[in-house]
Amino acid sequence: MLPNYWVEFISNNALIGATAEVPPPRDQSGLGTELAFLTEAQSTDEATNFWPGFAVANDGYVPVGSCLSGSGDYYYIRTTDGVAGPLYRVYHDAVGERGYDAEQAIALVLGNYEELLDYVDQG
Repeated sequence: MLPNYWVEFISNNALIGATAEVPPPRDQSGLGTELAFLTEAQSTDEATNFWPGFAVANDGYVPVGSCLSGSGDYYYIRTTDGVAGPLYRVYHDAVGERGYDAEQAIALVLGNYEELLDYVDQG
């Protein structure tokens, strides 16, 4: 499910089990981000068994992080963006059986997911 470039990114940077906190001024959505990186099994589970994962999967979105602040939102990359593409937040309450409006449901967090490395807490 996860693209090879993402698997290499998390492996090469020892991100399994790590968290990252992007302060609101650096998060392009303005909310701030606290996420835990997902394992491949967690990503697959979220994308195939839960909203909004399976709803946005058809548009190339793959979950890569879970929210640590309690919002229930997950963080995604989009396979069509390729290597070093953006990181997105998908608002779980804006996606449902009738689909979703991308402008309302998806927010850009970082223009390049590799920027997460600046905010990782390994400890």
